Order: sequence, then structure tokens, then C-alpha cells
Amino acid sequence: MENTVYLRMRQKVQVKLGQKITLHDIAQVIAPPKWEQQLSKLLIHEVTPEDKHLVVIDVMQVIRRIAHAQSDADVQTIGPAQSILEIQLSKKQSSPVYFILVWLLLFIGSALAIMNFHEDVSMQTVHQKIYYMVTGHYKEQPLLLQIPYSFGLGLGMILFFNHLFRKRLNEEPSPLEVEMFNYQQDLDQYVIVHENKESEKKIDGN
Repeated sequence: MENTVYLRMRQKVQVKLGQKITLHDIAQVIAPPKWEQQLSKLLIHEVTPEDKHLVVIDVMQVIRRIAHAQSDADVQTIGPAQSILEIQLSKKQSSPVYFILVWLLLFIGSALAIMNFHEDVSMQTVHQKIYYMVTGHYKEQPLLLQIPYSFGLGLGMILFFNHLFRKRLNEEPSPLEVEMFNYQQDLDQYVIVHENKESEKKIDGN
């Protein structure tokens, strides 16, 4: 037990081009005190331009490095079997013109979607019937219902997405954030499987 090293790979790590990735960067490690400092500084990978955007570090590669550094280490792995390195490239400042064009596109697109939906379900007719049932009078444009409905629609969208500009209303994730999380999980799993297949091809080719 005194030579046991417990290893838990991190799911995803953001790194920079040219960065030297150590074991401490990509994994949580519990090791005997005599090895702890050496293993935490153990070089696993150096990020190069050939890595492009994503690199998958397999736990077998890490175990091989640990065994090379300490041949009598008993490595016990816990959790994920791979760690994804996401390489952060230099970001270009977005142009204000580009921002305005994208904002207009989203604004017009969402407005058209809402109007088309209301036209499909005959929302104005529904408001006219509700107004007639409540007041007993027919009105072509029942603004008494339409104006509060418009404000309520905007408020409902804010509550649904759980954000007001950059401020979160509460700590509960919105449905959009949950879907984005699930999409990211599926994307990471695809990257892991794809990279493993590429690695197997390289090994078979050699």
C-alpha cells in the first residue's frame, strides 16, 4: 500500500499553445509523500501547433509515464479514462459592425418566429374572444389584453433562460444551459472515441 498511487483524470482542461502539461495539470493525484512532488511535475505532453484545437490524453499514456518515473508504483485509476486538452488560441476582437449585424439577425429572426407562431394559432382572435367573454363587448384590437400579454411574453423568456443580460436570476440552470451541457458531453465523448480510433490507426500503421 505504501507504493500505491491514486489517479483521477480531469474531464477537460484548457491549455495554451506551447504549454508543458504536467500530471498535476490533468489529474488529481494521491501518492506517497516521497513521490508526490516528483509525480506532480511529471511531464505528460507539450502543446504544439500540430495539436490544432483538441488533444486527448489517455490514462494508459499517463500510467506509462508514471511507471517510467517510478517502476515500483502501483497505479489505481478512478473516474474518467481520458482527459481532453482544449487549446486556447489567441482571440481576435470582434468588430462592432459584425456584432450589430448578428444582433439584428437574431432580433429579426426571433420576432418573425413569434409573429408566425401567433398567426398560426390565431392569437388575435383568441384575445378578441377572451375580451368579449369578460367585458361583453367586441373589440378589434383588445389592447387591455394584448399589452400585458406582450410584457408577460418578454418576462417569461427572461425567467425561462434565467438571465437578465449577464446577471443570473438564481443558481438553477436554465433548460438551454442543460441542453448545452448535454451537447458538450456528447461532443467530448465523440472527440474521445474519434481520437482513440486515430491513435489505433497510427499504431497499426507502424
